[in-house]
Amino acid sequence: MIEPAVKDLSTAKNFATLSFHLPSGNIASHVMWVDADDEHMLINTERHRIKYRSMTSDGPVTVTVWDLANPYRYVEVRGVVDGEIGGDEARAHIDELSQRYLGHDYSATIQSERVILKILPERQRINL
Repeated sequence: MIEPAVKDLSTAKNFATLSFHLPSGNIASHVMWVDADDEHMLINTERHRIKYRSMTSDGPVTVTVWDLANPYRYVEVRGVVDGEIGGDEARAHIDELSQRYLGHDYSATIQSERVILKILPERQRINL
């Protein structure tokens, strides 16, 4: 279950840093749009991207979300990918995120299928 403070920061117009292991063993960190439901952190990406392949290879993932108004106020979720949602639902979700962050539907070129990766928390840290 996602802690209420984690969900609050993750469903507002706040950015996240997504960290994961690359196939080489190195760690990659990407600044991302983020979302959450009652059980999972949600990351929307495309199937052809290295982050998709790396995150779905059973490795650990860390998502840190900071408050846009006060970056010292943040939450961290460590977990693993517990499932994914593709198709029309993932495409609609990226439009919802774009509306939240930019005020319009997603307009970047989509090279492959959009997918929502569901991150099941194993640890949640709240610094408010």
